[in-house]
Amino acid sequence: MAAWAAVIFTASTGWFAGSRTESVVVPFLAWLFPHASPETLLEIHAVLRKLGHFTEYFILGVLIARALRDERGWQLHHALMAIALAASYAVTDELHQRFVPGRTAAASDVGIDTLGAITAQLVLWIREWRRTRK
Repeated sequence: MAAWAAVIFTASTGWFAGSRTESVVVPFLAWLFPHASPETLLEIHAVLRKLGHFTEYFILGVLIARALRDERGWQLHHALMAIALAASYAVTDELHQRFVPGRTAAASDVGIDTLGAITAQLVLWIREWRRTRK
């Protein structure tokens, strides 16, 4: 879990600023979609960056829930704690970005991050529900 938090922290550095990822991702997208307009390619890049937020925190949510899990399996209070911890880390991550040149802090990113952690808990709950139903 701590290793994944370090991955998220690294992704919040200047190495992964929008301008840097754009210089790699947009040419690749242009190669994949040669008839797409430059505006469309930039929009896809923006969506991919937001999906990155969602995915990072989905994984973090799963890892936190697994760390909290006990012999009883999925528990609501563990899920709520995982969401709260992931959301708290998202806030600190955005605060970190506020001080990184080329990065900006955005409350909407905290929302996307938290949605990733919530979705992780829903997936874990469905998995547990299916397992116990058999």
